[in-house]
Amino acid sequence: MPNISTKGKLMPESPIRKLVPFAEAAKSRGVHVYHLNIGQPDISTPQIALDAIKNYDKNVIAYSHSAGNLTYRNKLVKYYKDNDIIIEADDIIVTTGASEALLFTIQSIMNPGEEIIIPEPFYANYLGFAVNAGVTITPIPSSIESGFALPHIEDFEKKITNNTKAIMVCNPNNPTGYLYSKEELEILKELALKYDLYLIADEVYREFVYDGKKHFSIMNLEGLEQNTILIDSVSKRYSACGFRIGMMISKNKELMSTALKFAQARLSPPSYGQIGGEAALDTPQSYFDEVLSEYLSRRDIVVESINNIRGSYCPNPAGAFYVVAKLPIDNSDRFCKWLLEDFNFNNKTVMMAPATGFYSTKGKGEDEVRISYVLNVNDLKESMNVLKEALEVYPGRK
Repeated sequence: MPNISTKGKLMPESPIRKLVPFAEAAKSRGVHVYHLNIGQPDISTPQIALDAIKNYDKNVIAYSHSAGNLTYRNKLVKYYKDNDIIIEADDIIVTTGASEALLFTIQSIMNPGEEIIIPEPFYANYLGFAVNAGVTITPIPSSIESGFALPHIEDFEKKITNNTKAIMVCNPNNPTGYLYSKEELEILKELALKYDLYLIADEVYREFVYDGKKHFSIMNLEGLEQNTILIDSVSKRYSACGFRIGMMISKNKELMSTALKFAQARLSPPSYGQIGGEAALDTPQSYFDEVLSEYLSRRDIVVESINNIRGSYCPNPAGAFYVVAKLPIDNSDRFCKWLLEDFNFNNKTVMMAPATGFYSTKGKGEDEVRISYVLNVNDLKESMNVLKEALEVYPGRK
């Protein structure tokens, strides 16, 4: 039988999706599964975006420009200006989700074998993108005790080598919900300038910031314009994950012309997704106000509930809609599988993502899980109760 590629063997499974067969089996047994494992909001997609797709009346669904429809990019320029980010249409490449934006970025700035530094835990698919491009992620550990704040600058400098090409952060963070401050980003700016590195920020959760705090974009780090790359998406902002529309943004003209060659090779981003995404830019502020209020209520339920469970701890995140919680368990992969295979409370169970999949350092995250608080308030309360009951009887409780 022909061999599978080395790259294929190295490609990691998704910690978010790998337990799906066990969830499906639980459902087939009649068990209700609360999905806390994936960042798929239950918030309605803005009607204005849905209507634009329904009312599209062209006879041919054609290719767009490889960088995305110009009308869309021009409208995005206004959106970013309203968020104090000043760019031009040519600074944007519309992509098939933020995933493709990250792939284009890594392939455009890094050679195989080069390194990118990322604080961990980090979004699990970053590791898959790195394997895809043949590059290496160098993790810098952050701790749950600090709420996953940015590690010390000395920790970064110890890891920088001649092979280091970039530093990347997700802000607000997936999986931790941590919001990096302007002061923390200024530290990364100094590193990028000192060692001539790219600074990449995944800012897809920009709208989800709580407790009166403000989001600061790396695009506003003065003097770093040629080094910064912004990754963005409509998926979470408009609860439109299936649109598969993201953006790669940079003022570095040489970089963007290089990335455009990768964009040309895949022809164009999704047409219907761009139609919906462009229309979604007219979503009224009231929509975001309601969504933010809803997520704040959900966050408070999850954080308070977990911290009231004996032996558990959960920091209070300032952004996104995720938490990483520390539980009194022996192994998060084993626990999350056990919840689906062997446990139910009143014929209900919960599905979470083992935090091991958000670390590249072996042995990290074995007593942690990522929870997406994307369910309504009543379902979240019940799921937290189910989790509490599960921890009382889990055979591997510590």
